[in-house]
Amino acid sequence: MGRVKAKPGPLARRPDNSAFKQQRLPAWSPMLTANTVLPFFYFMALICMLLGVWLLLTVQSTREMKLDYTEAGTCDRCFEMRKNVSNAGEGCSCKAVFSLEKPFKGDVFFYYGLKNFHQNLRRYMDSRDDGQMVGRKTNLKNPSSYCSPFIRDQNGLPIAPCGAVANSIFNDTFTLFHHDSSGKSFKVPLLRRGITWYTDKNVKFRNPKVDNLTLAQVFQGTVKPLYWQRPVYELDQADPTNNGFINDDLIVWMREAAFPNFKKLYGVLYRADEHFTQGLPAGSYSIEINYNFPVQHFRGRKEVVLTTLTWFGGQNHFLPIAYLVTSSLILLIAVTLTVVWWKFGKNGKNMEE
Repeated sequence: MGRVKAKPGPLARRPDNSAFKQQRLPAWSPMLTANTVLPFFYFMALICMLLGVWLLLTVQSTREMKLDYTEAGTCDRCFEMRKNVSNAGEGCSCKAVFSLEKPFKGDVFFYYGLKNFHQNLRRYMDSRDDGQMVGRKTNLKNPSSYCSPFIRDQNGLPIAPCGAVANSIFNDTFTLFHHDSSGKSFKVPLLRRGITWYTDKNVKFRNPKVDNLTLAQVFQGTVKPLYWQRPVYELDQADPTNNGFINDDLIVWMREAAFPNFKKLYGVLYRADEHFTQGLPAGSYSIEINYNFPVQHFRGRKEVVLTTLTWFGGQNHFLPIAYLVTSSLILLIAVTLTVVWWKFGKNGKNMEE
């Protein structure tokens, strides 16, 4: 006869009688008293205040100049011209003038900025082919459907690079001049290479393997985006090694901004020039602009930004102000608790019901 297995009793699933499973481990419970809590509040208020003041002084040490050139100077004519889409292929140049009251010492960064341009729209952000951008030949000839409607031209040829993000690339160009007190003009040299993230330049964006072919031959059978003036393999006519999907301006633009008002790096001051070794001197400046990017259709504005940077970044006051406001709130709470404790709870008698 086989042995009959006994049915489990009501206590068979009870955890072991151990300190861990029976939740008898020793624990530390802090005693929150005025003598421990109030000093902590005052200490945190002091720390936040010191951090806020330090960051505020750091931010104030930077220099920044913003110039809205949408209709400034002689750019009003170009602004009116770009209202008509049929004039997209016609060139238009203008000039904007500004002055620096104080010198910009050290490294100076040149940005272009857009206002009311929403790069964070989901449909816009998805309208790209990352496989094409990384250099896959199959995606070059057969772009992803995410690029629609900027996937093929009216003749059925694939667009490279495809998608709304690449199609709307910012294509204004700038030449900066400094005019000294003697009336001489000096072209401000800007470094236009090395302005991208390392991972973008060397990992996320690659040209298709050429196999002893020129870049133009590699892209043969594709067409440029609808609103581009030149194909992708001729974006930088001064430096052929900066063409294709590894073009610095293209890579900077393809990293979408999180907010509708943003700025993107255009160049960095080349300080090896004898006139600009210390940075940008104070004085009069002018910018010659090839005005190509239209902003009327989304009610936007365009600007250039010259700024110096610190270890903390540019002139952003949000974090230091946030620390100072937090310090003020903590200090207010601490003073309130101190008054309540001093009036009602110092000897414990006034707290009794």
